Amino acid sequence: MPLNINLQQILLHWMNLAILTGGLYFLLYKPVKDFMDKRAAHYQELEAQAADRLAQAERLESQAKAKLEAADDEIHDERMRAQQAASDAAQEQLAQAEEQARRIIAKAHAEAEQSKERALRESQREMRDLAAKAAKKLAAKPGADFFDQFLDLTEGGRAHEGR
Repeated sequence: MPLNINLQQILLHWMNLAILTGGLYFLLYKPVKDFMDKRAAHYQELEAQAADRLAQAERLESQAKAKLEAADDEIHDERMRAQQAASDAAQEQLAQAEEQARRIIAKAHAEAEQSKERALRESQREMRDLAAKAAKKLAAKPGADFFDQFLDLTEGGRAHEGR
């Protein structure tokens, strides 16, 4: 053997290396690679689930925003209806108050007119009574001036004294 190279030893080392490489491949590399693949698949599945949940959350958010906008519109419409109803009620109450004020004023005018008429009738009646009494008294006193006697009766003689 030249250079002290033993072919049998080289072949044994090659076989040892092949067995060691094969054993390490089946014992270490393949299980670690399978574990890493499973782990990568698991994380991809988690990422897909997270993406699905994110998409679902975005859909729910857009639905919630749409519902909020619809609720805001409904609230705005309801507020406008309430304001209109309040305005209508205020106008109605104002109209009722004005009508009531007109009735009160008309009633007051009617009562004032009745009082005026009653006072006028009473004063006319009193004037007739006074005139009748004065005429009776004048008729009862003979020979005096009727006008002076009348003045004496009505004013207690004050007008006659000033003459």
